[in-house]
Amino acid sequence: MATYLSKETKNEIFETYAGSASNTGSVEGQVALLSFRIKNLSEHLKINHKDHATRRSLLKMVGHRKSLLKYLAKKDILKYRELIAKLGIRDTLGRNQ
Repeated sequence: MATYLSKETKNEIFETYAGSASNTGSVEGQVALLSFRIKNLSEHLKINHKDHATRRSLLKMVGHRKSLLKYLAKKDILKYRELIAKLGIRDTLGRNQ
């Protein structure tokens, strides 16, 4: 199974993308955390391709990240574009960067 995130790793992700470790409710921090978890689960599924429960969890996380990105794009398109570039994920809404 995929490894769990340590408290230090979570704090580091939120400091980098949300501004501070205590700002866990920010959209940018949540998207960054989901992206980190999605990357780890994708690596797990490359090895364990019959793990359907993990595949379902991965798809739920991707959907949640997509809805958060959609919200951020409506709220502030510049922050959205900056976050997409920083995380290195493609533009899921089909907008030009």
